[in-house]
Amino acid sequence: MERRNWIRMVAAAALAAGLAPAAMAQQREKVTLLLNWYVYSEHAPFFIGKAKGFYEAEGIDLDIQEGRGSAVSIQAVAANSATFGYVDVPTMIKAATKGAPVKAVGVALQVSPMAAMGFSEKNIKTPQDIVGKTVAMTPGDSMSQIWPLFLKKTGLQEGQYKVVSGDAQTKLNAVINGQADLLLGYVMDQNIKVQDATKKPVTVIRFADYGVTLVSSGIVAHKDTLANKPDLVKRFMRATTKAFEETEKAPEAAIDAMLAANSKAGQRDTLIVGIKLTTPLYHSAETKSQRPLRASMKDINESLDLLVQYGGLVTASRGKAEDWVTNEFLPQ
Repeated sequence: MERRNWIRMVAAAALAAGLAPAAMAQQREKVTLLLNWYVYSEHAPFFIGKAKGFYEAEGIDLDIQEGRGSAVSIQAVAANSATFGYVDVPTMIKAATKGAPVKAVGVALQVSPMAAMGFSEKNIKTPQDIVGKTVAMTPGDSMSQIWPLFLKKTGLQEGQYKVVSGDAQTKLNAVINGQADLLLGYVMDQNIKVQDATKKPVTVIRFADYGVTLVSSGIVAHKDTLANKPDLVKRFMRATTKAFEETEKAPEAAIDAMLAANSKAGQRDTLIVGIKLTTPLYHSAETKSQRPLRASMKDINESLDLLVQYGGLVTASRGKAEDWVTNEFLPQ
């Protein structure tokens, strides 16, 4: 080979190598993920996934946006204003039965985070200890709707305890100020806030430990996206699965990645406590041997039954698990 031709080949290869990163950057597809709420510990997997390049490796330029509630985020996905939503799956199911063209492509929290919680000094450790106590709850919210099932599962009856009603902050204040012995909340949220405010330990009685099986947060997409861009959905879910696995292995690093992207997300120590309380919810008894986000249709069907009994879902609209949740876009 002539020296002149060899030089041309080397130069061409070098030029191609130099342009490759720029070309890949141009090929990355912009994807918006709309969260269910302001950034807090539960959302850490998406940030460590982005920081470690999991999404970039799949050709995705991920934009993570804060939400203002699951219902609003579901509406945004249904209107194609966001590519994916991280929302409460039961809330999505109820919206879908009313015509919202959305479906869950992965379930992140497969065990309910709902719980009754109060100061450990009050020695309330089991459901039976609630008898004679005062419980703070918000009428009409998801926890108050499932509370009757918790009573049924544990043998408690209305009239065996008192109720203080109010919004989210009122519930916290009621326990902090001694107007209530317990409040209904999520295991990675309200209990931490009470502890931070008072520096007192809090005991949690999880609904899931007493047979209340209800899935929680998950990832949803528009049905048109599933039909027209299945490869994008698979790439996004592949990266997200890796992100959740990374969070299970390194929860502190996941929080650090989130704080690097959003320093106002909270206090590091508090967020680490929150994520360590969240990761055990990634698997139910049915999915303990599976990778994160892969849902059990048995779990989904049980959630549908609970929604019909206590969550306002019309029986005729119940459908079956596969109508609302799919695993087909998840990696094996």
